[in-house]
Amino acid sequence: MKKALVFGGTRFFGIHLVKGLLEKGFKVTVATRGNVEDPFGNDVNRVQVDRTDKQGLAYAFKNETWDVIYDQICFSPLDALHSIETFRGKTYKYVMTSSLSVYDMETASVPVKEEDFDPYNEKLVIAGGEELSYQEGKRQAEAVFFQKAPFPVTAVRFPIVLGENDYTGRLASYIKKVKYNQGIYLGNRQAAMNFIAEQEAGRFLAWLSRQHIDGPINACANGAITLEKLMEQIGDTTGSRVSYSSLDSDSPFNIPETWTMSNEKASSHGYSFSNLFEWLPELIRSVEKDV
Repeated sequence: MKKALVFGGTRFFGIHLVKGLLEKGFKVTVATRGNVEDPFGNDVNRVQVDRTDKQGLAYAFKNETWDVIYDQICFSPLDALHSIETFRGKTYKYVMTSSLSVYDMETASVPVKEEDFDPYNEKLVIAGGEELSYQEGKRQAEAVFFQKAPFPVTAVRFPIVLGENDYTGRLASYIKKVKYNQGIYLGNRQAAMNFIAEQEAGRFLAWLSRQHIDGPINACANGAITLEKLMEQIGDTTGSRVSYSSLDSDSPFNIPETWTMSNEKASSHGYSFSNLFEWLPELIRSVEKDV
C-alpha cells in the first residue's frame, strides 16, 4: 500500500484531499498541531507536530518514508528549507499548495500562465513567515523547493477557493451584505476572477498523486466572472437587490484589475475541470442559509 503524508488535512479542502487519497487506496498520515479535530476516525494515522519546528519535524519523521507528501501549510522559504532537510531521501514526490498570489498581477498579461513567475531563477531570501508578506512567502517557498529540493516537487497555484467550509468567510461576507441591503465597495466592478471549489481543489491535489508533473501548475474551474456579475448572481440567487457604496470598506474580492489564470497545463495532462457557472449558484444558496 502506498503511503501519503498530509500537512494540514483537517479543514477546508485539505479534508477533500485526504478523502481522495483514501479512495485511491493510500495509507494516509495527517500531520497537524492537533488543534482541529478531523472526520476520519480510524481511517488515518495522526502525527502532532509544529510545522515550523525544525527539530520537531526531524524527530517525528526520522524513521518514515513516503510515496507522496502534501504540504498545505508551507508559507515561507524557511518552512520549505526545513522540509527539504527533513525529507531528503524519504519521499518520491512533494506537492506544495501555492497560490495565484505568486504572480505580479499588476504587470502580467492575463490569464497568467505558469511561466509568468519563474521560481527556478528567483533570488533566494531565507526568512520565516512573520518576516515576509503572504505573496513573498509563497514565492520564496517555491523558489527554495525548486532550487534546492533533491526530490520532485509540484507547486499547485490555486486562485481563491470557495466552499461551504471556507473559514475565511469571504464569499459569505458579500452574501450577507447583499441579503441585508448593505453597501458593497468595489473599485472596479468589471475586474474578473477565477475560483475553484473546495471539493475540486482536494480532488485535483489527490489526482496529482498518480501523475508525474514537476514544477508549478495552475488549477482553477473553467470560466471567469466579473465582480459585478458575481454580485448580480448573489442578488438573483438570494432574491435581493445589490447596493454599492463609494466608501472604501472591507471587501476581500476588491481587486484593481482582472486576476485570472490559465489551467491549460493541467488540462493538457488530462485533468477535466468543472465549470464555475454550474456550481456557483448552488454554493451561494447553501452559504446563504448560514448568514
